[in-house]
Amino acid sequence: MEMSLLLGGARSGKSMLAVRMARAWEEPVAFIATAVAGDADMAARIARHREERPASWACIEEPLDLGGALARERGTALIVDCLTVWVANLLERGTEAEAIAEAERVAGLAAARERPTVVVSNEVGLGVHPATRAGREFRDVLGRVNAIWAAAANDVRLLVAGRELDLRPVQLPKEKIDG
Repeated sequence: MEMSLLLGGARSGKSMLAVRMARAWEEPVAFIATAVAGDADMAARIARHREERPASWACIEEPLDLGGALARERGTALIVDCLTVWVANLLERGTEAEAIAEAERVAGLAAARERPTVVVSNEVGLGVHPATRAGREFRDVLGRVNAIWAAAANDVRLLVAGRELDLRPVQLPKEKIDG
């Protein structure tokens, strides 16, 4: 089935596009939220996102076991928002290698779903170079996770300033082998 990955910076329109895409589906929709309201700012952000989507959609709050949430929601179309927070949650509890392995496993599950799936993630590699080692490691791991999910997706889009760019795989010419 169709899996779309929406990438972009903060406030670029990723979540709004995911909601718009899901409104067009003629089937039940579930929203998998990976964020936890750890402070007032995050609680306000979560509330704002809830207001943007129909009250009839199921909301599953799952900060770590994204694969389990995907498996439990077999019969519904899904929005996963977002991989950025999910990766941060994974890194708080494990290693980079474990986070990458989990991303590969769960991306495969998402790609194999029989219902439409839209996945949201931040593109953090285009911004300011992180000042700390932890920041650079997070940026690098998220970049690898985004590439894993992009390889598994049928449709990948980059949002910049509310504008949408379709990201197609690079088609390199085959190398000529002499011999």
